[in-house]
Amino acid sequence: MKKRIYDLIQRGEDATLDYKQSITSASKIAKTMAAFANDSGGTLLVGVKDNQKVCGVKGEEEAYMLDLAARFFCKPEVELQMKRHDVEGKEIIECVVKRGSHKPYFAKDDDGKWWAYVRVKDNTLLASKIVLDVLRRETSGQGTLINYTSKEKAILEYLADNERITLNQYKHMINISTRRATKIIVNLISAGVLRSHTTEKTEYYTLV
Repeated sequence: MKKRIYDLIQRGEDATLDYKQSITSASKIAKTMAAFANDSGGTLLVGVKDNQKVCGVKGEEEAYMLDLAARFFCKPEVELQMKRHDVEGKEIIECVVKRGSHKPYFAKDDDGKWWAYVRVKDNTLLASKIVLDVLRRETSGQGTLINYTSKEKAILEYLADNERITLNQYKHMINISTRRATKIIVNLISAGVLRSHTTEKTEYYTLV
């Protein structure tokens, strides 16, 4: 057990692992929880600094904040598994966020507004409308039937010669509305033909 925790500390933050020195805001930690639930799940190690140094926590306070975030700052409620570990004489909390079965998951900000997030490498980013639609499709269990019209062929032919495309590039390329272009891209992502890539500045799509 202790070796596994040391391995997590030495691994460094990534798409499924995040370090928190302490929990000072339920709304802030809820963002990471929602992002993990919207993907394949993840682990929060509380009492560990970003530089992987163990600083320890006050267990009861941190556990309370984690539970508060999951129950009242995430919608739907996020399922957690918490364990406490003694590392170098200091207590840390391993908080596992399970992959959600009712996507998309939202986190409430300090103004009371709800936003969906995704995890990209070691960053937590806002989810776009396209990503939200893909998550909803995943939860619904609906199959995806694609009619390969000239509009679908256009994006696939473009990506055969180019590395990536954005929503705006696609809709202008074939002169269709944002709504229609969004629907086509969501269908192609849900069918496993395209992959979405979220960054802080924009979102783009590539062939799988």
